[in-house]
Amino acid sequence: MPQMIFVNLPVKDLETTKSFFGKLGFSFNPQFSDENTACLVISDTIFAMLLTEPRFKEFTKKEIADASKSTEVILALSAESREKVDELVDTALASGGSPANEPIDYGFMYGRSFQDPNHHIWEVVWMDPSAVEGRQG
Repeated sequence: MPQMIFVNLPVKDLETTKSFFGKLGFSFNPQFSDENTACLVISDTIFAMLLTEPRFKEFTKKEIADASKSTEVILALSAESREKVDELVDTALASGGSPANEPIDYGFMYGRSFQDPNHHIWEVVWMDPSAVEGRQG
């Protein structure tokens, strides 16, 4: 079985957050979801556990970062093309997300970012496969 990753993120309003990611085309795994948690499926091995703040607090003794004031994490997703980068970020911005950082364009790499309704920063990046292969030597 391949190794999996579950990124845990605190959310203020679970239904708003689920609706936002649903508009971006993501699905949820009901097996790991309940009234306080939604398991956002990013790929076969990558998931974001969206936890209401009280539920998230059960997993840590630390204070929950206020993502509207500080950055606790930047989540980066790959995209299969420049067009897919634009499509996902434009949809996020039209669905209640907000801009995060300026776009990057190095020719062989292109990326844009957005903040979800909870102010978590998501970067969406495309890299030219031939440039990646050339850098692995």
